Amino acid sequence: MDIPFFYADELEQQTKSLFLDEAASRHAVQVLRMKEGEMLQLANGIGTKARAIINDAHKKRTEVRIESISYEPPPAHTIGIAISLVKNAARFEWFLEKVTEIGVTDIYPLLCHRTERQVFRTDRMKQILISAMLQSQQAWMPVLHTTASFTESIKAFEKADGRKMIAHCLETEKQQLANQLVNQSTNKLILIGPEGDFTKEEIELALENNYIPVALGSTRLRTETAGMVAATLMKMVVG
Repeated sequence: MDIPFFYADELEQQTKSLFLDEAASRHAVQVLRMKEGEMLQLANGIGTKARAIINDAHKKRTEVRIESISYEPPPAHTIGIAISLVKNAARFEWFLEKVTEIGVTDIYPLLCHRTERQVFRTDRMKQILISAMLQSQQAWMPVLHTTASFTESIKAFEKADGRKMIAHCLETEKQQLANQLVNQSTNKLILIGPEGDFTKEEIELALENNYIPVALGSTRLRTETAGMVAATLMKMVVG
């Protein structure tokens, strides 16, 4: 049986013991029925993982004793996806869950000209990232950046290292994303548009800033599906 995984943002290399937060304590004690002396695993989302023993199984404040700690270095290269919010929040949550499992390092929520949904619950989205990180037993959680407009994002990415790409649906010259990634061991960032696609002006702005236009296949994909496909292709290259 797998040892249960829990999130502990205060976990550090020197930590000897700590208390799980109320949600984690309740899950351990009331859902998993864990008791004193049982082992669990912890991760802080920024590289540190630990094995710990339950000292005091309390449904609101479980105390654990750290038995061993390890540190996993960050990925050598970043995988960033700047993606428009979508009208259906559940679909965006699905996207966050899947790209976290895949191993994306950075997520940039975009507000484009055709973005329909403007509300973004950061606390809710972070909980989805945490759950997906724990489920996939990773040491690193994606960085969920502040929501920004398309223009603001292009400006912010101006000095970013690596390969920058934009996936859009206009019938213009594009390269398949998979072909763009061959022998490209570097940081990667891709822009994914809203349900109505990027506007012509947005695409032109990206191209003026040296983004490479790419296609994600021969079919037209939903925003969240496009993001997941792009994440998978980029992860396959960087490992």
